[in-house]
Amino acid sequence: MRKSGRRRLTAHHVPAPREQGSAVVDFVLVGGLLTMFFLAVIQLALVLHVRNTLIDAAASGARYGTLADRTAADAEERSRALIATALNPGFAEQVSTSEVTVQGMRTLEVTVRAPMPVIGLIGPRDLLEVKGHAALQP
Repeated sequence: MRKSGRRRLTAHHVPAPREQGSAVVDFVLVGGLLTMFFLAVIQLALVLHVRNTLIDAAASGARYGTLADRTAADAEERSRALIATALNPGFAEQVSTSEVTVQGMRTLEVTVRAPMPVIGLIGPRDLLEVKGHAALQP
């Protein structure tokens, strides 16, 4: 009978002593890495949510301020109220309005400067700047 050079695997294979306990280390390392990756994805989603909310509030405030019976101060107030309701009043501290010309049209521009959320909603101030525009009535 000829013996092959392959080792038969049995259900009771015992790993070599130097391999014992490595599954625990692998689990901890991979688990920690996956947890950090998951938290980074969640934080990215939060940053995008804050940015999109600020853009929407700035654009909505600009449209509100260009109505016939409204002023730029109303646009600023409207943007602040929307941001404070959707996020946090701390994000609505720096809202400004100005008249600008975009492609030959007079527009009302609402600018919002807010903190960039780095850890949760906490982050450095004035790193996130968004603008909303709406055409002014002639």
